[in-house]
Amino acid sequence: MTKIWKETGFVENDPWVIETDEVKASGEQKPLLGLDALIAKADESNDVGLGVLVKPADDVRRLEPYLSRLDIIAVAFPAFNDGRAFSHASLLRQRLGYTSELRAVGDVLIDQVPLMLRVGIDSFSVSNATALKRLAENRLPAIPHHYQPAVRDAEAGKGYSWRRQAKPAA
Repeated sequence: MTKIWKETGFVENDPWVIETDEVKASGEQKPLLGLDALIAKADESNDVGLGVLVKPADDVRRLEPYLSRLDIIAVAFPAFNDGRAFSHASLLRQRLGYTSELRAVGDVLIDQVPLMLRVGIDSFSVSNATALKRLAENRLPAIPHHYQPAVRDAEAGKGYSWRRQAKPAA
């Protein structure tokens, strides 16, 4: 069973569906299209409120002209050891200025959720039983120190000084 989780809790009746040859959005559902399909649809229409699924090998920079028309971007984590979606999320938030919903889909494990939050992912499609249980209990793993900058700042006193100020010349 897959559930959508945000920091406010589990989401009921999420409308987004990853379309495949076998699964199509129907009724009140909205499709998460592949990158090429989204670009083709956006080029032939003026539709807004679109959703896209970005796979690890996709170039997210291709979305730049369409970002204002997107309600959601889902970044795929096909396996625990494939972290390219972290880079996609960071690029979308920090360089391209994407501000709407950014969702992790695929192999979303509880240990990675705090790291995903730090790069700007704000919703999660979770099917892992342990992750579902821990999220329902509001038990995220803690990361006490951060060595690098991220979309979200570390809490005061919990980060290392990666932003050092130059000492004044004597």
